[in-house]
Amino acid sequence: MVEKVSIIGAGIGGLTTALILKQKGINFTVFESAASIEPIGAGIIIANNAMQVFQKLGIHGKIEKFGNKISCMKITDPQLNPISIADLTPYEKKYGVHNIAIHRGELQKIIVDTIGSENINTSKQHSKIEKKEVFQLTFDDNSTFKTELVIGADGIKSTVREQLFEQSIIRNAKQICWRGICEMDLPKKYHNELNEAWGKGKRFGFVKISSKKVYWYALVNTKKNKIETVNLKELFEDFHCDILNIIAATPQPTIRTSEITDLKPINKWHDKNVCLIGDAAHATTPNLGQGACQAIEDAYVLGRLLDSGIPLENTFQHYEKLRRKKAHAIVKTSWVVGKMAHIENDFGIWLRNLILKKLSKSSNKKQMDKIFQLN
Repeated sequence: MVEKVSIIGAGIGGLTTALILKQKGINFTVFESAASIEPIGAGIIIANNAMQVFQKLGIHGKIEKFGNKISCMKITDPQLNPISIADLTPYEKKYGVHNIAIHRGELQKIIVDTIGSENINTSKQHSKIEKKEVFQLTFDDNSTFKTELVIGADGIKSTVREQLFEQSIIRNAKQICWRGICEMDLPKKYHNELNEAWGKGKRFGFVKISSKKVYWYALVNTKKNKIETVNLKELFEDFHCDILNIIAATPQPTIRTSEITDLKPINKWHDKNVCLIGDAAHATTPNLGQGACQAIEDAYVLGRLLDSGIPLENTFQHYEKLRRKKAHAIVKTSWVVGKMAHIENDFGIWLRNLILKKLSKSSNKKQMDKIFQLN
């Protein structure tokens, strides 16, 4: 049997694509390397542009129910004094949806429950893809699968990209990131906002994701720190006590650590009957909170092309043309923001903060206008 469409990867982008194909009546199978799709991982912010997509798919209400509405984003100094404030309420009114902070696992579960688990094959680590009359997929358990069309949603280290496309470059931002979730009564003033405190070569962000849960992340420049030797409370001892309380409330074994990387922009995301979406096509650093959101937009654009009457096998080239400019702009801007946030020179920090304060209203609006408007 030859399947119509195979999606490699059950991350947010792959699952959203699967949901769209299901709603269009197109047969598909999702292959996921993990043994099961469980509510594990850290938090995620689903920005207005992605929530617009979920509104069209009819699941935004569930996401709002299990997450927390965010109406303001702040960049602050280490003592949580605002440097730049982005008010999201105009976009809530314009588009009828909110930015939502939610546990990543909860979001995946909502989408999986809507799709139906019968179309998702777990414990399928993809290892090889061959193009014959159709594609043949091979997995680590030596099983094979034939399919007409392939959508590579398998992340920054995509095997689909590595085997079928030109060589790509994964860039290291030279920053270490810790992510955690704790249970605590966060002061009420923080309930509907994201705060990110910028210090000298380091920063700390936190946001409420449910009634008792707080998601946080901490980043530092790698040249002065080694993952195995860092004590986060000591590293951020010059930050506000509310930040130190969040760190203290988080069980140490649950904290996840990673290096910050992205994919140097590539110009080819499709080749006839195969295409890349999400991190496989345009992995970005997390500084704009748009990694998963851009993957969701990828899925949306594929769906919109199908609605226009274009057969799925002909949508890939149009999708690439429609999405490439915005996705690459996100990657480039996020890279610059990450470097700017980690300045270590005192004068550079003073100048950066001064510029952010003066340009915050106009620059924030211009940037958010572009990000929140769907292709």
